Amino acid sequence: MTGGRHLVIVESPAKARTIGRYLGDEYDVKASVGHIRDIPVPRDLPAEMKKGPYGKFGVDVEGGFDPYYIVSPDKKKTVAELKKALKEADTLYLATDEDREGEAIAWHLLETLKPKKSTPVKRMVFHEITADAIRGALDNTRDLDTSLVDAQETRRILDRLVGFELSPVLWRKIKPSLSAGRVQSVATRLVVERERERMAFVASDYWDVTGTFGPDAEQFTAKIATVDGARVATGSDFADDGTLKPRAKSATVLTEASARELVETLGATPATVTSLESKPYTRRPAAPFTTSSLQQEASRKLRLGARQAMRVAQSLYENGYITYMRTDSVTLSGEAIRASRSQAAELYGSRFVPDKPRYYQNKSQAAQEAHEAIRPAGDHFRTPADVAGQLSGDEFRLYELIWKRTVASQMADAKGTTSTVELQVENEGRTATFRASGTVITFRGFLAAYEEGRDASRYADDDKGGDKRLPQMEEGQSLPTRELVPDGHTTTPPPRYTEASLVRALEERGIGRPSTYASTVATIQDRGYVLRRGTALVPSWTAFAVVRLLEEHFGPFIDYDFTAQMEAQLDRMARGELGRADYLRSFYLSDGTDGPIGLKPMVDHLGEIDARAINSIEIGEGITLRVGRYGAYVEQLPTDEDGDVVEGADPRRANVSDEIAPDELTVEKAKELLERAKDDGRVLGTDPETGHEIIAKDGRYGPYVTEVLPDPEETGGKKVPKSKQPRPRTGSLLKSMDLSTVTLEDALKLLSLPRVVGTAADGTEITAQNGRYGPYMKKGTDSRSLETEEQIFSITLEEAEKIYAQPKTRGRAAAKPPLKELGTDPTSEKPIVIKDGRFGPYITDGTTNVSLRATEKVEEITEQVAIEKLAEKRAKGPAKKKAPAKRSTTTRKKSTAAKK
Repeated sequence: MTGGRHLVIVESPAKARTIGRYLGDEYDVKASVGHIRDIPVPRDLPAEMKKGPYGKFGVDVEGGFDPYYIVSPDKKKTVAELKKALKEADTLYLATDEDREGEAIAWHLLETLKPKKSTPVKRMVFHEITADAIRGALDNTRDLDTSLVDAQETRRILDRLVGFELSPVLWRKIKPSLSAGRVQSVATRLVVERERERMAFVASDYWDVTGTFGPDAEQFTAKIATVDGARVATGSDFADDGTLKPRAKSATVLTEASARELVETLGATPATVTSLESKPYTRRPAAPFTTSSLQQEASRKLRLGARQAMRVAQSLYENGYITYMRTDSVTLSGEAIRASRSQAAELYGSRFVPDKPRYYQNKSQAAQEAHEAIRPAGDHFRTPADVAGQLSGDEFRLYELIWKRTVASQMADAKGTTSTVELQVENEGRTATFRASGTVITFRGFLAAYEEGRDASRYADDDKGGDKRLPQMEEGQSLPTRELVPDGHTTTPPPRYTEASLVRALEERGIGRPSTYASTVATIQDRGYVLRRGTALVPSWTAFAVVRLLEEHFGPFIDYDFTAQMEAQLDRMARGELGRADYLRSFYLSDGTDGPIGLKPMVDHLGEIDARAINSIEIGEGITLRVGRYGAYVEQLPTDEDGDVVEGADPRRANVSDEIAPDELTVEKAKELLERAKDDGRVLGTDPETGHEIIAKDGRYGPYVTEVLPDPEETGGKKVPKSKQPRPRTGSLLKSMDLSTVTLEDALKLLSLPRVVGTAADGTEITAQNGRYGPYMKKGTDSRSLETEEQIFSITLEEAEKIYAQPKTRGRAAAKPPLKELGTDPTSEKPIVIKDGRFGPYITDGTTNVSLRATEKVEEITEQVAIEKLAEKRAKGPAKKKAPAKRSTTTRKKSTAAKK
């Protein structure tokens, strides 16, 4: 468009700057900085509205579920600036994202700015920010899609109704400030149910035997498969209650005694090759990234949480590096397919590109959040080397990941051969078969560019030999048995969810959508329902109480299928197939005659809730965990010599720290806490300097010492508000200390922290203290970890300055000794060792590194295997070099539409 002035409104300043570079001076690109309006909480409603139909929810549930909107207080200045810019514009372009949230932001801008009838309003959409895409969007504007707006608004109203109806029940029955949410509660339930499975889990022990076979130069290992004709049980054969699964009832469970006896009987008896099978191996590339798969892979490969990954992806999109990052589509446009194939051929050779393009099928029939998968922007992709000078850190790493996945998705299959051999060893009437398998890749195909990460297997020990190169053999051949080693195993409970696996679980159940995954996972952590332990998500005891209450009294609203059906209805609404008001009326007001009962009738007829039962979990032997207003604690009624409860006696109680995961609170642990609690409040003595009494306490976050300050009123002073009273000094016990033995001397040392080590040459004070992540020193804003807690009290200024003179390692520990030494590599003539790296053990000769697979054990790697792996890695060539890394008071109206 030429002539006049044009106002273009997007959501973020970064997006505005990038688009501004592609438009002429006649375009004024402004940012709304997200939503400018929202449904207020009742206390923020105008006084005249509080007693009306909008007073309870900000939504008129009797009047078609019309919401009442106000301009957010922090957006009034932004709205004023946009209105001023609009007065000088001849055309208004609403260029927010093309999903439901973006469409809703555009609608709110239109309703709030109220352009003149003479001002054309155009909806401008694009899924990547490139010069061609922006010019194309200007030439192909459309009307506002009110169906998308309806779907977003309905989701917002549903969340408001569920939260405002259910949260007060949680406040009354569990504790204040809790919240229930339509999707967050279901996500919390998933995490709680997994922890329940872990709590009910019964470990089982089983043994196997690993044999080493073959001549000196061609030795390989194989796992035992059968004994005397019966299959040997592995970890996956056991149910979580410790028994064998029905399908494995006929399997033989080897014990330590039977395994060692078998090894002794078979001894060094030669093995006979009884079966040898070889078949083609084909592996296809993964589809391009969706929001969910990007979050999962960023977690596996880059150690990024869901929220962090989306924050980085948002920045890449807004700065023109990738396409829109909230999508559940795996489709690539024609130009993206051509760009991927061209780049693959250019970088890897034409034989790495199949004859025909690859097309991927969307898993979701409603994949409409965006039109395309996440990929590099443009019709010719910038390689990681091209952007190395522009991107760094997480942005570079995530772009590289997206680029690799996209290019690999259009590359040829990996080809190879999988060989499986069975060996029989027979002696003194006992017969055992051993099995080994190995895959040899003969054509890497897409693996030359990218290999999808995999979550660790729960039954990794069940591997029957792993991926290895097997020597040439033939059926009937006799092989020397070099060694038979019995090995014990214990079954493991189901793994806890990580952010990535929780997103996958939500996606598989049809719960949530690309725009909500990261926020849902973040919300349940921010509200204390889920805690992180490393990458694992651990539910709090409060989460147990909340989920139990919702399961027992609001079942449909925490049911997986019901929640997924709600998402499907919102998808229908986005396509214009379902009316907003009718759906909300059924959800909230239905009497259950023609479907599920509505939320309001369920709340109105809510029966009596036993708060004590909801907040209690039986641990065993008369010990109960209870969720209180100030945290979880265990409780046990005193018993007499006969084990009968002593009537009228006060129960014994002990706080349960958040450091103790629910599945770790066994009867033995609970007894330990109760025993330790006997010392809770133990008086250690008096501080000679202050005269204050010093006591040892067992708190929610672990044992600590504190001083008892005198009450101002008791000392003749005036009553002082609690908020203005001085706070007592406290200090957490060191790991080497125990609540029952901590002394007054220990306590005074802890209360003296932080300790001033001295003043550095530059005049900055250096202190030593204990923190959440261990002992450390602080010099201004520069913190350095200490190796031991004792150093807090012993480190000298000279020693501290030496530490600060060293470059900051940012968490890197000192080099560890090798896990195993394997001799000398014949090619490099350097020693081969196995080291423990950040991502697990790896083989190295100091120049070439080869990571071990999850199924490979350090002790099973021989010198020959290591030499072969290093040789294969060198044959592939060096890896591609990476870079361094005024209040608006309006109700909902649909009469306004954008004018083309």
